[in-house]
Amino acid sequence: MSAGTLPSFDPRDPLGLDDLLDPEDLAVRDTMRQWAADRVLPHVADWFERGEVPGIRELARELGSLGALGMSLTGYGCAGASPIQYGLACLELEAADSGIRSLMSVQGSLSMYAIHRFGSEEQKQRWLPRMASGEVIGCFGLTEPDHGSDPAGMRTYAKRDGSDWVLTGRKMWITNGSVAGVAVVWARTDEGIRGFIVPTDAPGFSAPDIKHKWSLRASVTSELVLDEVRLPADAVLPEVTGLRGPLSCLGHARYGIIWGSMGAARSAFEAALDYARDREQFGRPIGGFQLTQAKLADMALELHKGILLAHHLGRRMAAGRLRPEQVSFGKLNNVREAIEICRTSRTILGANGISLEYPVMRHATNLESVLTYEGTVEMHQLVLGKALTGIDAFR
Repeated sequence: MSAGTLPSFDPRDPLGLDDLLDPEDLAVRDTMRQWAADRVLPHVADWFERGEVPGIRELARELGSLGALGMSLTGYGCAGASPIQYGLACLELEAADSGIRSLMSVQGSLSMYAIHRFGSEEQKQRWLPRMASGEVIGCFGLTEPDHGSDPAGMRTYAKRDGSDWVLTGRKMWITNGSVAGVAVVWARTDEGIRGFIVPTDAPGFSAPDIKHKWSLRASVTSELVLDEVRLPADAVLPEVTGLRGPLSCLGHARYGIIWGSMGAARSAFEAALDYARDREQFGRPIGGFQLTQAKLADMALELHKGILLAHHLGRRMAAGRLRPEQVSFGKLNNVREAIEICRTSRTILGANGISLEYPVMRHATNLESVLTYEGTVEMHQLVLGKALTGIDAFR
């Protein structure tokens, strides 16, 4: 190719990563980007400041109508999208706000995925179509007040009483909890850890919201309280026993975070890039100073390396070759780099960087939660350390 035929350089896609996408991928990406621009971006700063999302059930139904809920699953009203398309949807939603991506991710990659993979046919028919449409919102109860990184120590317990199950315990930091119509709850039993489908109108179930958050404020976060919740025998997920069940769900959700975190990073980077072109100091745009250009160049490198990593892992998932250690690799790298991009963007915006007029500080505080949930930095480091050395340092 001669120099005269080279495409122009795009500062927002410096590596030409759109070349990796086929027309269907681009259609999914553009649809989700437009929905977020129309329905989230005009309001999200206010939602964040108020710490609530009015009309969250309507947003869920709209995401359902777009095919975004459980979109990587097949059948039962789900879109059957490719891993790349699911990743692009996560990226575009988190470019608007991590809380909105969490709404979709917890619904599809945790609650629906658990039922789709481990549920009976009757359970799938009963719940998945309504969850795919957004008619029913789901939540996923694994983390407890005293057991986060070590779910094997959970105290929530399910005992048999005749043909019924009776659940008692508490779960903490549960996205969608108080607006959910169904909860997938993991509990200890005499047989090992089992998953239960719990309608949230069951007597003894409650989901008080967690207040005073300084992160993921445009998201519903709750505690789940199970006070001798009685369930029929067919409430248990029949196809799995042990931690393999919830951990496989978490792996699917972590894959979405690998993409989503790059959406938050992209939003912060683009805000800094636009600001650097327009903001003048000492008689010229600050984008003309060497230190600012160095910051922008370094951010662009890490942002687009992270997106390339997400593409690579998506292709491995599509081929059935994505290992849990590789998911840890992506989650650890991309969230950590996304936070650094937000912090560097804030320095370019100066004092304006702390204002909700710009998305940078909102993304930075949201990513502090994303850094912790679905496996902390330390846990993913240990996963990789074990894979590299063959030595288990967890215990």
